[in-house]
Amino acid sequence: MGGRIVQLVQGEKLKLAFDDFEYWIERFSKYPVVQLIDLDAAMRQGENRSLIEMICKRLPCQVGGGLKAAADGEALLKVGAKRVIYGSSLFGASGVNREFASGLKKELGEEALVFSVDTKGGKVAVKGWKDSVDLTPEEAVTWLEDYCAAFLYTHVDTEGTMTGFPLDVAAVLRATTGRQLIVAGGIKERAEVDALDAMGVDAVAGMAVYSGAMEA
Repeated sequence: MGGRIVQLVQGEKLKLAFDDFEYWIERFSKYPVVQLIDLDAAMRQGENRSLIEMICKRLPCQVGGGLKAAADGEALLKVGAKRVIYGSSLFGASGVNREFASGLKKELGEEALVFSVDTKGGKVAVKGWKDSVDLTPEEAVTWLEDYCAAFLYTHVDTEGTMTGFPLDVAAVLRATTGRQLIVAGGIKERAEVDALDAMGVDAVAGMAVYSGAMEA
């Protein structure tokens, strides 16, 4: 965001910011996949495209933030993204836009697609987590399962807080879909990652890594 690596709390409050890209690229090189989000694009207030492209050339990234059309994802895949993340554009006033999801699968291929289902107060949150849609995460996942390789679920209520991810939520979502399930929001220690792994769920660690609470 704003040309820096940042960590927000609950998608709003800036907690950490770094501009030492070489250091963090080296740190993240230990991980199998790095999640790279253009927060300015997600919040509809600009973009960080040159930085996204530079990092994609150096690390295996799944990239998201403000993707509105298949062409947006295609452009990121061309510059080195391993997979692309679609979120807000999958949802509209009437719920899930399955026609759009189907079109993405047709144009980009299922294996390139990660669909982001983020929740705030139990409902799907969109547009940089500023708005919500009248859907539960389980409903959204069920509607979208046929069109993607993986789901990314962010529990916005605990995101960036390092207070722990609600494992019961992960268990319900794991039972809802057969796709790869990746969860984020509040993860604070390796034991949580291990517990999620035992459930067949992958984890995104942000604040815990940046703060040094969790090492690769």
